[in-house]
Amino acid sequence: MNCTTSGASTNSTTFLTFLDNYEMWIFSINVVFGLPTHSYVLWLIVSGTGRRVASEIFMLNLCCCEIFICVDFFFFTLSGYIANLLPLALILQGVAMTGRPVFQCLMCVERYLAVVHPVTFLKYKPLRYRVICCTAAWVITFGSCLVCLMIFLLFTFTVHTWFYTLQFLLFLFIQLFCLVAVLRALKQSGPGERGREREEENHMKRRAFYLILITTVAMVMTYVPFTIAGFITILAHPYYVSVWCPALFYVLASFVQPVHYLHQAGKLSCLCSSKNL
Repeated sequence: MNCTTSGASTNSTTFLTFLDNYEMWIFSINVVFGLPTHSYVLWLIVSGTGRRVASEIFMLNLCCCEIFICVDFFFFTLSGYIANLLPLALILQGVAMTGRPVFQCLMCVERYLAVVHPVTFLKYKPLRYRVICCTAAWVITFGSCLVCLMIFLLFTFTVHTWFYTLQFLLFLFIQLFCLVAVLRALKQSGPGERGREREEENHMKRRAFYLILITTVAMVMTYVPFTIAGFITILAHPYYVSVWCPALFYVLASFVQPVHYLHQAGKLSCLCSSKNL
């Protein structure tokens, strides 16, 4: 019995060590490759014309969120050596939990309005409305940062799990709704449309559909593993480390949006031949 217990304890310790190393490598990849990629996309948007900044303001804010997330991963890695960095890392955790999905949803809702409710879209298209939405999104994000820290310090891990699991389900539902609505609009033709006008409108709808589809895929890659792991943790109560291993792949999803933007901007030479899709 002692040998069996000792062997199980050794295996558990080995697995935890492997997970810690695995997590550190994933975080390091995100910092090393994600930080320059998102910074480059941010520079492309800011260095463009004023009209381009206005049309890409949600993408600009999403890049800022991703940069904060890279810094958060950096602090989490260093917190193993410098304990004072842990509270700051926990505060920035709210950007990954709320900031990224909020701006992804804003991008999807904007395309949804442009395709399904064009009159409403034209009414709220000016920059000031987008700035108001971004300001509200950042207020929500900073509020989430404080809530993350308070929940982690004052409540149980289960409460923390409930907090972000319900958020992820809400954001995913919003994006799926926009995706399905735009897909239905893409299959329908308006009354009195003719060949060229119909083709131009369908091209616009198709581009909106592709953007929402890519954003939704990134959302699924990012948060569905966490949601599944969260429900397993809530229902099983004990904290099983193994269920969180697939969730760490969410780091790779942070590259989906910038790569798509660089593709559309013609900065990826290998994909330039099909950038108008």
